[in-house]
Amino acid sequence: MASTDLDTRVSLRRRKNRISALLVLAGGLLLFGAAAGALYWALRPVTLRIAVGPPNSDDQKLVQALAQTFARDKSHVRLAPIATEGAAESIALLAGGKTDLAVARGDLEMPADAESVAILRKNVVVLWAPSGLAAKGSKKPPAPKIKTIDELAGRRVGVIGRTQANVKLLKVILKESGVDPDKVAVTQFGTNQLAEMSRDAAIDAYMAVGPLDSKITIEAIAATAKARGEPKFLPVDVSEAIAQKNPLYEAEEIPGSTFSASPARPEDKIDTVSVNHLIVARKALSETAVGGFVRQLFTVRQQLAKEVPGAAKIEKPDTDKDAALPAHPGAAAYIDGTERTFLERYSDYFWFAILIFSGLGSAGAWLRHYLKRNEREQNTVHREKLLAMIPKVRETESVEELAAMQHEVDGILRETLECYDDGAIEEGDLSAFGLVMEQFHHAVVDRRVAIAAAAPDLPRMRAL
Repeated sequence: MASTDLDTRVSLRRRKNRISALLVLAGGLLLFGAAAGALYWALRPVTLRIAVGPPNSDDQKLVQALAQTFARDKSHVRLAPIATEGAAESIALLAGGKTDLAVARGDLEMPADAESVAILRKNVVVLWAPSGLAAKGSKKPPAPKIKTIDELAGRRVGVIGRTQANVKLLKVILKESGVDPDKVAVTQFGTNQLAEMSRDAAIDAYMAVGPLDSKITIEAIAATAKARGEPKFLPVDVSEAIAQKNPLYEAEEIPGSTFSASPARPEDKIDTVSVNHLIVARKALSETAVGGFVRQLFTVRQQLAKEVPGAAKIEKPDTDKDAALPAHPGAAAYIDGTERTFLERYSDYFWFAILIFSGLGSAGAWLRHYLKRNEREQNTVHREKLLAMIPKVRETESVEELAAMQHEVDGILRETLECYDDGAIEEGDLSAFGLVMEQFHHAVVDRRVAIAAAAPDLPRMRAL
């Protein structure tokens, strides 16, 4: 009966051990899956939406080329261009949280938390007035009616581009030059209306805002020169003052022969102002994502310039904290060389995970110890029972009783070893049990010798 009970307990313990092993395996797989998921989340490609317009503009072509390059190179940061009608709409999408990045001029009205990510180019202001066509048979070139900005009072200026930012900039230049902006009439022309603008005799001067190699500016100057005579470029002599009072603008120079070498247009360098054309983002955008984008941008810039020449003009934003439009922390970290590595960014998470796993391990060990308390108690009972059997061995008169007790002890030994393998008892408990087993063994041997001496006709039994 005792042997049957032992066998039943051993069978139940083995079944519990199999269940425990399956639970441990399931827990391990769960932890592995969680770790793999966290690693995938940390290393997965990040897609940033970028609003850019108008359609078919140089800005849109550049952004599309960037998106294709990043996708082809399987870069960590990808771009998803959003086409807009212009910079104003792009900024509106940024303010509404419908895009991550936007391409726009720096003097547009930005969200309060907008920050610069990269400078795509510098747009310079070009002001000129027609000199008039020479009279037939006259070799003397006509003298321009307008030679300086302060002579624009009471005149009409044709501004290229429909954006109000150009008109706003013109008013800043006029006001700083001592001209009442209200006394200067403004007519705006689309970039596809250059021929119409050049033929309009009511226009006394022209204004264009764009990069130095702007095709639109060059074509506008050539068109007005053909229709109304060589241009007289109007210098912005107060460019330094404008830059000091309006940090979004910078003082610049237009080198001679920038727009034409023969004839030279302009003949010599002239002072003007410029405004940055930027990629901007809101401050809340991930520093890691922005830093990765800026790193990739400047890595492929020269390569991309072979396909899109405008890429060569991309510059790093101003990282000074007092800049008019401060650099995004992610961009500033890359530019200043303070960008954190993968381990530095996620070290806190790693330590937290280690603490969690350590805590879970300790909790698991405690739970396992708690669940196996019955087995430890049973082992103590077995040891006490074995100690109680030693006096019985010394008193028994029957070899059959010795054999029965030995068979029972064999079952106890098997159960004890399984408890040890299962972790229910410690090595010290096993050593104590071994001492009791050794005493039981000696008692059985001595008793067999005594029984054999008392009854020499009985068959000798096999020693343990």
